[in-house]
Amino acid sequence: MNPLQQLPDAHGHFGPYGGMFVPETLMSALNDLTAEYQRARIDPAFKGELDELLRNFAGRPTPLYFAERLTHDLGGAKIYLKREDLLHTGAHKINNALGQILLARRMGKSRIIAETGAGQHGVATATVAAHFGCECVIYMGSVDMERQALNVARMRFLGAEVVPVTAGQATLKEAINEAMRDWVTNVRTTHYILGSALGSHPYPMMVRDFQRVIGIETRRQLLEREGRLPDVLIACVGGGSNAIGLFHPFLEDKSVRMIGVEAGGEGIRPGKHAARFQGGRLGVLQGTKTFLLANADGQIELTHSVSAGLDYAAVGPEHSYLRDAGRIEYDYATDEEALAAFRTLAETEGIIPALETAHALAHLIKIAPSISSDKLVVVNCSGRGDKDVSQAATHFGF
Repeated sequence: MNPLQQLPDAHGHFGPYGGMFVPETLMSALNDLTAEYQRARIDPAFKGELDELLRNFAGRPTPLYFAERLTHDLGGAKIYLKREDLLHTGAHKINNALGQILLARRMGKSRIIAETGAGQHGVATATVAAHFGCECVIYMGSVDMERQALNVARMRFLGAEVVPVTAGQATLKEAINEAMRDWVTNVRTTHYILGSALGSHPYPMMVRDFQRVIGIETRRQLLEREGRLPDVLIACVGGGSNAIGLFHPFLEDKSVRMIGVEAGGEGIRPGKHAARFQGGRLGVLQGTKTFLLANADGQIELTHSVSAGLDYAAVGPEHSYLRDAGRIEYDYATDEEALAAFRTLAETEGIIPALETAHALAHLIKIAPSISSDKLVVVNCSGRGDKDVSQAATHFGF
């Protein structure tokens, strides 16, 4: 196996990144979770139950779809979309939520908490909690609750308590803070289903592993369709779970170029974006050491993105490591570019993407015309855009 695929080490480090930076009261819970996950990952019964749920409850495998009209209109590379938007609940988040709730059950935890930004992870968590009859509490920034009202209603229909968070920017970072406070208080009965490949060890490793199914399927499907591997993979990067899920199974394939696309917001200036690799710095936030947006005094900067799911000040530690290693490129798309891509995919393919996904599509639109027509590009369509239609309609004046 390629050394890049063997990380993290036993202490949760991806080179200088990652680790466990949490209150002492959580160390026991994290160590227990790490040990249970290590047992579960080699347990055929665990794998069998998860595979059955992914297949019959979530709807895997998801299609690898040839975007014929988009390919024609861009006039360059042959474009495929990995259709994670077709999963139950509408995004890739269900892959991880199912894996983690099975771990919670193995550990005897009957209460589930989670944070959510765009609401898709909250919906996925509420869904799996309902499926297994668990109490569920979702923390969500009040700003995000307003712009993602549809997902708030979905979570409540699924029986979850949605707790508005009004501190700070009232977005994802603050929602994670509140979820961690809850976990510290209720650690004996509660499992925290963290939604992305960030936070303290073992979450970056564990979430990545549960999302690797995206890249594993993509590899198999493209070999069946085209007889070869892709030339380029593109995915949006907030915390980074959908991207690392697509990229990780291809890390040892040197011919495959990988591009992660962050949120450029209103432009790369303080407080107006969430592109951590554009002027970010090394720091510690919410359990992990990684690249983040902070000022010269180390204070976390305000962030902005039209996409609630990408509006976060830090990036998953494995992404920081892979960027340093030169294995993955990272770029960004602005709000305007993402909104234009949102509309382009809807009009050319009849697929309305999530605004998170639209950032990856925006980068595709930039580079595909310059790539020769014999090259294959796969974009991870990480979620569907139902939740974003109202916001986009306001922007376009519909």
